[in-house]
Amino acid sequence: METLPPNLARRRLLAGSAGALAAVGLGATGAVCATDAVANTTATKAAPAAKPLPAYAAWKDADSVIVHSANTIETKRSAFGDGVITPSRQLYVRNNLPPPAASVLDDRDAWTIEIVGVEQPRTLTVGDLKALGVETLATVLQCSGNGRGFFPHKPSGTPWEVGAAGCVMWSGISVRTLVEYLGGLKGKPVYMTGTGGEVLPEGLDPMSLLVERSVPREAMQDAMLAWEMNNEPLSLAHGGPLRLIVPGYTGVNNVKYIKRLAFTDEQSRAKIQQTGYRLTPMGAKSSPDQPSVWAMEPKSWITAPGTDGQALKAGRAVVRGVAFGGMHAVKRVEVSIDGGKTWKEASLIGPDLGKYAWRQFALPIDLPAGQHTLVSRVEDTAGNVQVEKRFENVRGYINSSWQDHGLAVNVS
Repeated sequence: METLPPNLARRRLLAGSAGALAAVGLGATGAVCATDAVANTTATKAAPAAKPLPAYAAWKDADSVIVHSANTIETKRSAFGDGVITPSRQLYVRNNLPPPAASVLDDRDAWTIEIVGVEQPRTLTVGDLKALGVETLATVLQCSGNGRGFFPHKPSGTPWEVGAAGCVMWSGISVRTLVEYLGGLKGKPVYMTGTGGEVLPEGLDPMSLLVERSVPREAMQDAMLAWEMNNEPLSLAHGGPLRLIVPGYTGVNNVKYIKRLAFTDEQSRAKIQQTGYRLTPMGAKSSPDQPSVWAMEPKSWITAPGTDGQALKAGRAVVRGVAFGGMHAVKRVEVSIDGGKTWKEASLIGPDLGKYAWRQFALPIDLPAGQHTLVSRVEDTAGNVQVEKRFENVRGYINSSWQDHGLAVNVS
């Protein structure tokens, strides 16, 4: 029986997260930083050269992202802008394994997926799925380790700050519709389990590498098999030809290149499920009895002004940012310019794209000269408020702390 830490249980978080398989580092970094050089006769070292985008994501906007490795690309805080939907060219990338060959996109409609745990199990092509129906849904997509870079113990894995997240529009068939077409669920399965279609290295235990995630069966009500993202065919970088979308759940549960969808009585035996994405207390070893990284928490952060570290002029400014509730819609957002000592309510701006999408917020304010820490906190419609402090855990998952995500600015 999974026992939640107090601050997570209070918000009914079904924890868990994505970051495992760091040991798989298959997918080399794709680049080596330039050697520090001494400029002229000074002792000042040149900044390391930015890593190039990997080939499968070469179409990304290099000026808007930070390339950590070939499998991890982060959106810069300053690149979120003022549009509710994150442009595909700026959206983060996180792969637990290198993606399949680009040739899988040559005939997208031929990609197959096996559906089991239903009354009429079948293997269907993407073309078959398209003939059954289509829906469109906006969701926040966020890596389980987003905010890991703020943990003081420096967890292994990519040191994401705020940029392993985005708000995305998906199109595909709802899992609920698909299950109804196949005669309904067989029995009363407890979990929905998605299996990715990455090619596994030979000579290793497949279950140690397989990307296979189980979530509570109830998640199927809003889940989707998506073949389109932001009005374009789903790219290889983001799971094309077909991806499982589980609204409200962290990125690892939104299985890319999905080849099998099963309704099961037990959770997957894959390492990524059993121990890889668990909220492991500090000093403990990951185990299946710890909370799995599943649902997201209410979270927000500032995106402007001062996100590039530049000095700001004293006077009127508009503090802007993004906020989401995870499993519930956003109710309100508050902003502080003094590190959380005093708060003012911001306005929610832009379109409301549903409870799983994020909302933009804005607060016109007078910024006096000096140093300030801009922070925000969101409350969802269920009364859950963004936490002040992170839950310390070994792998640095589910960091929703408003304190960590603050932005220090200098005003002159």
